[in-house]
Amino acid sequence: MTREISPGAFAGSDGVEDWRVLSDGACAFFRTGSIAAAAELLRGIGALDGIDAQRPAVDVRSDGVTVRLLTRTDDYWGMTDRDVELARRISALARAQGLPADPSAVQNLLIVPGAAVPSEVMPFWRAVLGYEPRADSPDEDLIDPRGIGPAFWFEAMEELRGDGGGAIHIAVWVPPEQAEERVAAALAAGGHIVRDDFAPMWWTLADAVGNEADVSTITGRG
Repeated sequence: MTREISPGAFAGSDGVEDWRVLSDGACAFFRTGSIAAAAELLRGIGALDGIDAQRPAVDVRSDGVTVRLLTRTDDYWGMTDRDVELARRISALARAQGLPADPSAVQNLLIVPGAAVPSEVMPFWRAVLGYEPRADSPDEDLIDPRGIGPAFWFEAMEELRGDGGGAIHIAVWVPPEQAEERVAAALAAGGHIVRDDFAPMWWTLADAVGNEADVSTITGRG
């Protein structure tokens, strides 16, 4: 029987050192060096028992392969003990093929539109993007049905902009060990801290003209 687990429980499991849990599941990047090596890894993943039931998301680039694991049901999007086991099997496969993991190469992007009443603007974004509501949080989240584009999470704004309008900012999810370095780099590049009272779950930063970005991690989220 599949057991739901927290992001922290996944990260603390044995044998998942190659993986980092971001907002959309556990991710690993394996450096391949060639398309041929990437194809060999994909063939191995495709041959694993039960792989079609778990449907990992796989992205192939010229320098490597990113694999994302996420259990999705109508009322749950998150990690399970089944994802832990599959992560171990994929890592073992990559090691057997001599492909190193690089956890520093994974991140996830989330777009966050804000409005006084998010339900009033979500239909526009669904239509213009061709997205669909996320099964477990349809009143807050829109997702790309093909899993390619970034997710949209709609935030209720307590204070609107001076002209009464909403605002859009982004959230960049990174491995916890990279967060402070990413924040420091953004500050060195001319940014400033808007709020850090929720760090290390997230820091909100802004550029010189006020556009905002969150640097987010799973730390403190369970």
